[in-house]
Amino acid sequence: MPAQLKFKNVTLGYDRHPAVHHLNGEVAAGALVAVIGPNGAGKSTLFRGLAGILKPLSGSIDLGGLDIRDIAYLPQSVDIDRSFPISVFDLVGTGLWRSTGFFGGMGKAERDKITQALAAVGLNGFENRSIGTLSGGQMQRMLFARVLLQDARLIVLDEPFNAIDTKTSADLLALVKRWHGEGRTVLAALHDMELVRDQFPETLLLARGPVAWGATAEVLTAENLMVALRMCEAFDDSAAACADDMPSQAA
Repeated sequence: MPAQLKFKNVTLGYDRHPAVHHLNGEVAAGALVAVIGPNGAGKSTLFRGLAGILKPLSGSIDLGGLDIRDIAYLPQSVDIDRSFPISVFDLVGTGLWRSTGFFGGMGKAERDKITQALAAVGLNGFENRSIGTLSGGQMQRMLFARVLLQDARLIVLDEPFNAIDTKTSADLLALVKRWHGEGRTVLAALHDMELVRDQFPETLLLARGPVAWGATAEVLTAENLMVALRMCEAFDDSAAACADDMPSQAA
């Protein structure tokens, strides 16, 4: 398959302090890739770079001809301001901005699409609820509904299954597999190593820099996970977080 993404010696960070550095590699079009690593390893930073929120400090990310509007980005739910006064229906509707524009009108066709997306994630009847009233699992379902509406060729999911119940995880994983089956390119930041082993054929292991990238079975070795932990601990600002997170991955 042709490359959908090419990372060319990419360094990403904040205030000129690198959080991901010297990343090289390619993601094939239609690939399903897990991005793993200790807390503080740079997974969210990498995804913000892919989504165009962060510009590289050096190097480049080649999107393979994609426009930024061809990318659907699902942030961690903690990044959503749940106090913002917006309904579930209206937030999911922002997934249509590619076709309607941010200030475009919502006709019957658009409203029907929103209703169908909510039904697809099991949120029938939640249309008028404030997002601040949702549980963690309901919040993730809502964010997945927004991604559904974006109809994107590249889908970037930051911790999509974190802190949600087993039923919700299974339902949302089915959507991820559906997108993969449709030939979309999907990258997901994950912590559940068994999920990665069972469902994701390719894995990138990050620890600020790349540790291993390739077939999941070859990446998820005890040696690689220990290297990732040691690399991350070398950065004093995140050493404690790394130390807390990696043992559960290596188990």
